[in-house]
Amino acid sequence: MKTIIKAKNMMKISKQAITQFITLFVFVALSLQVNAAVSKKVLMIVSGYGQQQGEEKPGYEFDEFAKAYTVFKNNGISVDIASPNGGKVEADKYNQKKSYNASVLADKAIMAKLNNTLSTKNIDAKSYDAIFIVGGKGAMFDLPKDDALQSVIADIYQQNGTVAAVCHGPAALVDVKLKDGSYLVANKAINGFTNKEEKLFGKKWLSKFEFMLEDKLTERGANFQSSEIMLSHVAVDERLITGQNPTSTVDVATELVKSLGLTPVSAVKDIEDNTMAVIAKYLSGDKSALKAITDTPEQYHISLAGMYGFYYLKSAENNAQFENSLALMMLAKKAINNPMLDMKIAKTQHKLGKNQDAENTLKQLLASKPDHKPALEMLKTLSL
Repeated sequence: MKTIIKAKNMMKISKQAITQFITLFVFVALSLQVNAAVSKKVLMIVSGYGQQQGEEKPGYEFDEFAKAYTVFKNNGISVDIASPNGGKVEADKYNQKKSYNASVLADKAIMAKLNNTLSTKNIDAKSYDAIFIVGGKGAMFDLPKDDALQSVIADIYQQNGTVAAVCHGPAALVDVKLKDGSYLVANKAINGFTNKEEKLFGKKWLSKFEFMLEDKLTERGANFQSSEIMLSHVAVDERLITGQNPTSTVDVATELVKSLGLTPVSAVKDIEDNTMAVIAKYLSGDKSALKAITDTPEQYHISLAGMYGFYYLKSAENNAQFENSLALMMLAKKAINNPMLDMKIAKTQHKLGKNQDAENTLKQLLASKPDHKPALEMLKTLSL
């Protein structure tokens, strides 16, 4: 009997020991994760070309900076900020009230660094595990010409660090060469702001660009890849990570975190990014995706979906794409309530042979604006 009791006590002690061991293991693992994150350091690069007073010049995108920095901060990664000449840099106009921008603007430590950036000429690449290049039209003007930045990018990559860039940020990569004389981007999967996106959304500065980003990366031997306009697309080729547009920012930053051997904490995406993710699902063939927006409209930016359909229409080439554009515009027709959008809807319906739908759309428009000439004229042609 004593032997049985002794055995039971031994089993009890054994279970306690196992529980204690598991608890200790988890604690050590978490500690290693935190310590690893604390020891990781990322250099964020922003364009210093921007100027809002006097002669306007494009700068960097604060939205992209804020979203990427927030990912790094939430994962315990320390950040420095540099620009070609150092000092204060100017962003393009942005909404300071957006939650992700507001939280960064309230972060005194990072704003102090942003208001007095390091000069790329004074950067020691050995101090960093990765580099993240923020986009914005300004990146097309000063970053490709910065020899010091090119050296920093090459050095970080060749010391087994990660190079990441988003939107126009990959402009900084076009002339980066490695020790063997090859271009960093050669034979690697890459993306950035596409020619199509540039023609739709970048007309203001397009004529002043020395090159189109997609064309130049392809010229350098990169395997350029992309998704539909303004949808998130991240190209990962070992330690080179690039994102197509602003919507890709959080995903690029998250991939950078992974490349450093860390397990990223879940990134909270904003309402715009969530809306674009639903649009991406819809355009990929999931026709039920838009139901998420109609079922829970408070969680999505309905007007954004409609405007996406409006711009998507401009590059549509077949009936399937026209149908997709129409569905997105119709989704937000009531929310936007704009005669220009209504006319686009009617013309698209007509193009698809849906004349009765087009007539109904025009009549709805004329009910509120009886003197709208474009609607009156189109209605006459439909009645002939």
